[in-house]
Parts: sequence; C-alpha cells; structure tokens
Amino acid sequence: MTSTRRAFLAATGTAPLLAAVPALARSDEALTATVADDLARYIGFGNKQSGGAGDIACGEWLERELVASGFATQRQTFSVPWFEPETAELMAGSTRASVWPQPIVRTTPAGGLSAPLVRVDSAGYAARPLRGAIALVDLPFGRWSAMNWPGVKTPVDAAFAAGAAACVIVTHGPTGKVIALNTDGRKPLYGGPVALLAPDDAAPFFTAAAEGREARLTLTGREGRREAFNLVGRLDRDRGKWVVVSTPRSGWFTCAGERGGGIAAWLHIARWAAKALPHHDLAFVCNSGHEYLYLGAEELIHRVAPRPEETAFWLHLGANLAARDWHDTVGASKPLPGTDSQRFLAVSPELVAPARKRFAGLAGLEAPYSTEEITAGELSNIVAAGYGPVAGVFGVHRYHHVAEDDERCVSAEAVAQTTLAFRDLLASAVR
Repeated sequence: MTSTRRAFLAATGTAPLLAAVPALARSDEALTATVADDLARYIGFGNKQSGGAGDIACGEWLERELVASGFATQRQTFSVPWFEPETAELMAGSTRASVWPQPIVRTTPAGGLSAPLVRVDSAGYAARPLRGAIALVDLPFGRWSAMNWPGVKTPVDAAFAAGAAACVIVTHGPTGKVIALNTDGRKPLYGGPVALLAPDDAAPFFTAAAEGREARLTLTGREGRREAFNLVGRLDRDRGKWVVVSTPRSGWFTCAGERGGGIAAWLHIARWAAKALPHHDLAFVCNSGHEYLYLGAEELIHRVAPRPEETAFWLHLGANLAARDWHDTVGASKPLPGTDSQRFLAVSPELVAPARKRFAGLAGLEAPYSTEEITAGELSNIVAAGYGPVAGVFGVHRYHHVAEDDERCVSAEAVAQTTLAFRDLLASAVR
C-alpha cells in the first residue's frame, strides 16, 4: 500500500483547507491525522465490489486493526454475484457508447440484441409499441441509488410488462455520469438485459428513439457467484449489555465519499470504545454485500448480531458520513471545504434532543429525525429487527455510486469532526 496521509492530504486539498476552518470548529489534530491515514488506506484498495479483491483486502485490514485493539474476530461468509464485462455498449448508427451492465446481469447474444429504440418516460409511458424493442428509460434528475426505488422501478416494470426485450436506463444526476444502482443479490430482477447509460452520452440515442431507428445493445462477459464476508469484532466482558457499531465497506466503485468516512469513524470509535466503555460488551461489525440490497447486513442481523434484548445501543455509520460539497455551475466542478448537506441523522425518539445539540453546525446532521419518521439503508433493517435505542447516518452525496467517487470527494477534517459528534452521542446514550 503506497498511499500515505501526506499524499492523501495533498491529493484532496485538505492541507490548505484546514487553515480555512475556524479554530473552534477544528477537530483534534491527532484524530484528523489518523483519519487521513485510514481514509488513504481504504481508498487505496480500489474497487470495493462485494467479494472482489478490494473488498477482501479491506476486510482483512480492518480485521487486523480490530485484533490490535483487543477484539476477538470472526468472519461470516455468504454468496454474492459477480460479472466481468467483455463488451458493454449501445450502438445506434455510427454512435457508440459504453453502458454499465445492471446486476444480476442478463447477457445478450454475442452479436448483441438489435431492436427499435423506444423512449420511456418516468411514468412508464412510451410513444410507440414496446414489444420486442429496447426501452430507453428516461429517469428524471435525481441522486439515484437503487433499482427498487419507485422512480426507477415504475418505468422499468412498465417497459418489460409491455414486452420490451431490454432496458437501457439513463441515470440523470448531478455529475452526468452513470449512477450504479443497488439491486437484489439473489436473482435477476427481470427476464431481459438491463444496462445503465450516462446522461452525458444519451442525447444521440434520444434522437434515434425519436426517429424510430434501430439500436444494438451488447452485454457479454464472465459471471458467477463468489464468497464475501462480514467482519465481526467482539469484546465480550460478560456484562450482558452490548453496544453494537456497524458500517458497510462494499460498493460498486472506489466509494471514497460513500463509504470512506464511515470506515474511518468506525475504526476510531472501535479503538476508543475498547478503553472508554469498560461496562459494556462491544460488537463492531463491518458488512459486505451492501450493494445487493444490504444482503450482508441481513445475514448478520439474523444470525450473528447480539439479540435486541441484550443490546443497549446500536450505532450505524452509513453512506455519506462526511462527503464534500461541490461548486459546479461555473467552469469545471470543484470540491469545497464544506460538507454535502444531503446526509441524514436518524435516532430513536428519546435521542432527538441530545443529537440536535451534539451535531449543531454539521450540515444536514444538525436537523436529526426520529426513527419513527424516517430510516434508510441498513438502519431500516436494524430498526425492523427490533433494536433500540439506535442512531444512524445515511445519505446520497454528489458522486454517490459514481466511478469518480475518489479521494477528491472526502475531507479528513470533516470526517474527524463528524466522528467526534457520533462518539459523544454514543457515550451519552450508554451513560
């Protein structure tokens, strides 16, 4: 691993940004340095698809870190799909664009699938018959995340119900790039191929659809299933009162802003809690399989986690713990010192007031929600399983599920500030 804290700070522009943060708002400098190291390490593992080389190497690193802090560790294995594309493209006349094969992938014949291209709007309406056609699904602008979101599911369901042979989804969002979509990890959602097309590449294909021209979709490659694992670290002191802290580590791409902050916060709180919470049993869990609709979390909650009646508190560190905000209306997009406000804090009702105090000044998190009002991501699974009190962060930052979610998208300083707020909330909740 060649990434270092100095290289990470230089690559992200964090070093000069630190000087711009008011002294009273700065987190502990030693913590910021440690967070920078952990972020650089996580980002350095590259692609984090569940069960892949980056995901496995990351899990092994985190296991070593837990052991060094005194935790006994175990791995819970389960099966996930994988796909390595050979050809993934859409063609209409002389126009050719790369597409993202939507897992679980339904491939086309080697020579592709040729059919009329028909535009489908967000309500599922198509101007021409869809039987045998390639549906070009035109999503509205949004920060998309999953195939089962109604805004995606409604038009795709409608297209296949009307007889479409395949669907190509244009994921309109703030970057103009393909936004990968979480999906079922057990079986394909549809009988025909599904692919994602970047908005930046879509205009010629909308023209082709308007003119009733034919297109060819080609999705070929190698596929199968492989083993992934959840990591569990325990300090069982026979107190009968468990504190559980969880975070996912897997995702479609590098996941710097999406997952990196949660990983760094999780590691810091594990190291701290091992000494600071002597009157509780500790379980620190790090799930894979997140991109397959929380497959790893479901496996863990129902088979490995402490029972709800034995659990004093569960803290979940989900997506967008502290990803950067951006300027993107004048020239090229540029990262800002501030944090993307599209992150949400949900806590058990009795924790709303203390959370509002501890997260004051942290964009998005300063307005916590009760879990009776909103939950999302793996926090929903935790609440549904009967755990409480709980707290969790989740969100969809600008580069969420985009290949360019790299070191530019996360600030060690912002992650450290947010980590301290969660540490204080946890200490207060179990006091």
